[in-house]
Amino acid sequence: MRMSPRPVLALLTVSLILAGARADVARAQAQGQSQTPPGLPTEITQVRFNSGQSIVPYYEGWIRNQDGTFDLVFGYFNRNFKEELAIPAGPNNKVEPGNADQGQPTYFLPRRQRFLFRVRVPANFGKGIVTWTVTANGKTEKAFGDLIAPEEITERVVATNGNFDPGLDDPNTPPKVTLTPVTTATTSAPLSLVVSVTDDGLPKPRAAPRPAAPPPPPTPGQPNFGAQVNSSGGGRPTGLRISWLEYRGPGKVTFEPAGQTQIANGQGTVTARFSAPGDYVLIGSTTDGQISTKVRVNVTVTGGSTAGGQ
Repeated sequence: MRMSPRPVLALLTVSLILAGARADVARAQAQGQSQTPPGLPTEITQVRFNSGQSIVPYYEGWIRNQDGTFDLVFGYFNRNFKEELAIPAGPNNKVEPGNADQGQPTYFLPRRQRFLFRVRVPANFGKGIVTWTVTANGKTEKAFGDLIAPEEITERVVATNGNFDPGLDDPNTPPKVTLTPVTTATTSAPLSLVVSVTDDGLPKPRAAPRPAAPPPPPTPGQPNFGAQVNSSGGGRPTGLRISWLEYRGPGKVTFEPAGQTQIANGQGTVTARFSAPGDYVLIGSTTDGQISTKVRVNVTVTGGSTAGGQ
C-alpha cells in the first residue's frame, strides 16, 4: 500500500520547524542571549526623578458644614523627590470657576501633602465642579472637586490625616495650640516660631521598648548563624510634637530643626530662615500621635535675597 504524499510533507514540515526552533535556542544559549522576545522588558525598575516632573493636585473629599455650605478639600502630589517649586496664583496655578487665586498653595514641597486647601461652595452647589489646575515643568495637571456622595469626609478625617475611623468611642481630643503673634521678618536673621500647646494626655505615651536580648553563645562544634532580629530602628517619636511647612512664598523657607519637634513643657520652638523677601504663609501641625491641629501664620519678609534662594 502506497502512502499519500500529503502526510509525508506535513511530517517533514513539522520536523523542519522543530529543528529550526531548537537551533535558535541553541544559538541564543551559545551567545549568552535571553530568549525574551525583542521589545519586551525583562525587568521593570523603580525610577526616581529628583526634578523635572509635574505637580498633581488631589481632591481629598468634601465636608458638610452646619450652615448648609460645603468645603471641598484639596492636597497635592509633587512627583519630584527633591525639586521644590514656587508657582504663584495665576495662569499656571488657578482655581475655577471664579478668581484664579482662592487661597491655594503656591509653594510645592516634594511628594504628597494632604488636606491643605479648601474651597467653600454654597448649599445650592448641586452638581457643580471646582477645578484646580497646576502647570509645572511644562506639564499641566488638574483636580476636580464635586459633591459625589462617596467623597464625603469629616473634620476628623482631616485631623487624623486620612483615618476614616469616626472615633465615636474615642475620648481623645485634638491638641489646643496658641501661636505667639508674628507679622514681619527679615532675610538676614532667623524668625522664631513659638507655640503653646495643651492636651488631654491621650493617647498615653508608649513605654520605651526594652533592649533586645543578646544572642545566645555559640554551641561548641556547631555552626553559629546568629539569630533574626526584627527592628525598625528607634521607633516612632512619642508625645506631643510639631512640624512646619511652607504653604505660600516666593522663596524657600528652611526650618531648624527640620521635621518633627518635640513639645517640651507645653512649648515648641522652631526657627525659620527665608531666602527671599515677600509674603509667606506657613502652617504648623501639632499632633499627639493620632490627631493633629493646624495653625497658620502670615509673614511679611523684608531685606535682600540670601544664598540658597530660588
